[in-house]
Amino acid sequence: MLSIYAVTSVYAQVESEHLQELVELSARRLVIAEQVALAKWDNGMPVEDASREDHVIGSATKAGQSRGLDPTSVSNFFRAQIEANKLVQYSLFAEWYREGRAPDHTPVDLAGTTRPELDEVDEALIAELAQSKVIRGSASCRTDIAKAVGKYASTHKKQVSPLKAIALDRGLATACIGPLR
Repeated sequence: MLSIYAVTSVYAQVESEHLQELVELSARRLVIAEQVALAKWDNGMPVEDASREDHVIGSATKAGQSRGLDPTSVSNFFRAQIEANKLVQYSLFAEWYREGRAPDHTPVDLAGTTRPELDEVDEALIAELAQSKVIRGSASCRTDIAKAVGKYASTHKKQVSPLKAIALDRGLATACIGPLR
């Protein structure tokens, strides 16, 4: 009986680590969103970029299907990731409009540097979606995700503002594939 508990406990820990990795990657995507906002600000571009969003979702859906993931689930997940990123970008734009300028920064190469970084994070997110499929389908998924976000926010207090915590929650809102509980 003890060995069954030990195996179950180890399995639960491994599954929990995959959720934590999803949270960390989503948080990484939000950090990159700040760079995207700076590039868009500098170039007079709007936050909304429907064609880019469609491209990201389409590429992610295809990559997810190649890993056996449901295309609708992947599409919903990446739409939530994009919405979380836009939340950060809109907030930064509003702050910069109030201040009359963006903070001093080196120019951001959106196409050459920043988007390839996002693509790497997106590939890692797809891998983690595949790795975490079992726990994301569990009845406890929403609770587990909320705890993982809370753990991340607590561990990274200086980098995670209330806005980023909300954006993180938004970005992971569709990660669970089980029924609502």
